[in-house]
Amino acid sequence: MTTNQNLVDKASISLSALCAIHCLVAPLTVALLPSLAGLSLHDETFHMWMVIAILPMSIYALTLGCKKHQHSRVLALGGLGLLVLVATVLLGHDRLGENWEKILTVVGASLVALGHILNFRYCRLQENYVFRGLRQE
Repeated sequence: MTTNQNLVDKASISLSALCAIHCLVAPLTVALLPSLAGLSLHDETFHMWMVIAILPMSIYALTLGCKKHQHSRVLALGGLGLLVLVATVLLGHDRLGENWEKILTVVGASLVALGHILNFRYCRLQENYVFRGLRQE
């Protein structure tokens, strides 16, 4: 596995997890620490920038991995997660409501993270097969 793709998979997993954690923890944090309310970390702008960061990295890492290991379901799973995240940002909490926005963000981020975890594992398996001479590249 190239170091670059390895790093992008891990960065995408981390950003997806950060997105889900932010969505779940931000309202509680603002309620408990009102001085954080001025930071506006709970508005739509944060979600938009997270999706803008996640989208190109995920597409890059998942397509590179799928070219290597040939498991297209990984790309489908990650793509579905990205689609859910983009749709959630575009619809926003005004149309979805706060609860559905959180649920869909967590579901989308989880699907993206799962896609990257599988991508990482399949790439590792592919490398082990090639390294041991069990499969030709």
